[in-house]
Amino acid sequence: MITLRRLTKRYGDTVAVDGLTLDIEEGRVTGFLGPNGAGKSTTMRMVLGLDHPTTGEALIGGRPYAAIRHPLREVGALLDAKALHPARSARGHLIAQARSNGIPTRRVDEVLETVGLAKVARRRAGSFSLGMHQRLGVAGALLGDPQVLVLDEPVNGLDPDGVRWIRELVRAQAAQGRTVLLSSHLMSEMQLTADQLVVIGRGRLLANTTMAEFLTRSASASVRVRVPEPSELRTLIDHLTSYAGVTAEPVGGERDEIAVRGLTTGEVGDLAHRLGIRLHRLDGVPASLEQAYMELTAHSLEYGVAGNAAGDGEPHRKSRG
Repeated sequence: MITLRRLTKRYGDTVAVDGLTLDIEEGRVTGFLGPNGAGKSTTMRMVLGLDHPTTGEALIGGRPYAAIRHPLREVGALLDAKALHPARSARGHLIAQARSNGIPTRRVDEVLETVGLAKVARRRAGSFSLGMHQRLGVAGALLGDPQVLVLDEPVNGLDPDGVRWIRELVRAQAAQGRTVLLSSHLMSEMQLTADQLVVIGRGRLLANTTMAEFLTRSASASVRVRVPEPSELRTLIDHLTSYAGVTAEPVGGERDEIAVRGLTTGEVGDLAHRLGIRLHRLDGVPASLEQAYMELTAHSLEYGVAGNAAGDGEPHRKSRG
């Protein structure tokens, strides 16, 4: 488990991370989201002991990273896939890491096979493409067979097959009881991968919830309702829209189906029951992760542009993250 308690990082007058308190639990993939400058990378660096908190603490299994004697055996991390000596071979790079933590050399060959780099293991890493660098970085994260994985944008530079491979890999790691913290700006992929979501903006916690709850609570989520009788449909719409903040609009060209926003399926079903209206369809349609995320973070952008969702219509710069 990763534990953050009132974790704060200041750079002069700028607050990059502002009092984060949360637990990142084992057995699930936790997606870590936020606009550019929100403080995601700074938070990950503090978890890994690369930056020191101004106040608060970041713990892994109840200890700070610096207190772990053989960290690669307990924590696997990928923050910068190109942070390696370009003249070393992929195998040589991993052997150096393994020796620093007392990991057997045979494990190097195992992880190279796992990430698909066994055939290029003796090539200089400096000649690798971005996608190959990412695979090598993942190999380094897996090297010590750790219980905790911290991966910052691991799908950068990967082709569709590689993106799917990362998804299956991290989900398999979580299924084995490991803690997986994963950041990405690829919303469609995060929606397929993460079980839990942590969203920050301008250094502050905006959400910490399951993926399903995050999507169904979005203002973009809707309840689809089909009523076969036109007069009953009009009656239902009149009653639905009498509630503050509730909308009911036709779906596409359908004359008997509406999308209701602002109420749950249960609330719509109860209302139809009280009115004695037959329903041929009643189900929830969650928002996409992109829609829900944009709604939540609209006012937490570091850089806004004219006409953006943050809403004041003028270019502006928010705080650094």
